[in-house]
Amino acid sequence: MKRAFTLIELLVVIAIIAILAAILFPVFAQAREMARKATCASNQRQIALAFKLYTQDYDEGYPNTADPYLFAGRHWRWPIMPYLGIGQKQQSGSFNAANGSPSILLCPSDTLSLSQFNGTSYDYSASFYHTPDQINQMHFSDLLNNPSWLTCVTQTEAAVVYPAQKVLITEWYNSHDHTGAPVGLWGSYPFPGPDCWDGGRIFAMADGHVKFLKSRQIHPSADDCPDINLTHDGVAGKDVD
Repeated sequence: MKRAFTLIELLVVIAIIAILAAILFPVFAQAREMARKATCASNQRQIALAFKLYTQDYDEGYPNTADPYLFAGRHWRWPIMPYLGIGQKQQSGSFNAANGSPSILLCPSDTLSLSQFNGTSYDYSASFYHTPDQINQMHFSDLLNNPSWLTCVTQTEAAVVYPAQKVLITEWYNSHDHTGAPVGLWGSYPFPGPDCWDGGRIFAMADGHVKFLKSRQIHPSADDCPDINLTHDGVAGKDVD
């Protein structure tokens, strides 16, 4: 005669399974996020290489399309996309690649940029198309409002004094590491928000290497936030020690 499980034994088994699930699920979530983080780092490494290929074709000059909003992903991606092997049908506000996918331009941890920034997670530092003197006069409001005195001036590789410490590309949102909702480089509205220093991001430096850094490791901008667009002295300065 086969012996059946008692109710108490079944409850014990269920309780054990629940405890194991409570222990393992966070581990699985962390592993999944680490994989996403690695993908995002790989994305930025390839994007940094694409910028290098671009500068080789344009006398060491970084992208400058005379667009004051070139720092935003929906703008800088157009001159760089051919170097990423992404065909393009037209330049417009909406992503319109021949393969129909944002792919390398979108960090898998970033759930906001697909709808808000047309499938591009990354920010191109404005210091690569503004002079150090211009950067030292600017605030984030100038990036948004484009005052008449602010012109776009191509910067070259030779002008980058500390390429291993100058950020070329970073994530707009701190999607990998944050205590509340993810925020941009200026934090939450009204800008700049005190939460702009929360968490960290992956950064691609001008020399091509990529690393994850806490926001507190980035030099403050004139608005006291980790905005790599407006770090003091632009390409002549450093974003990180």
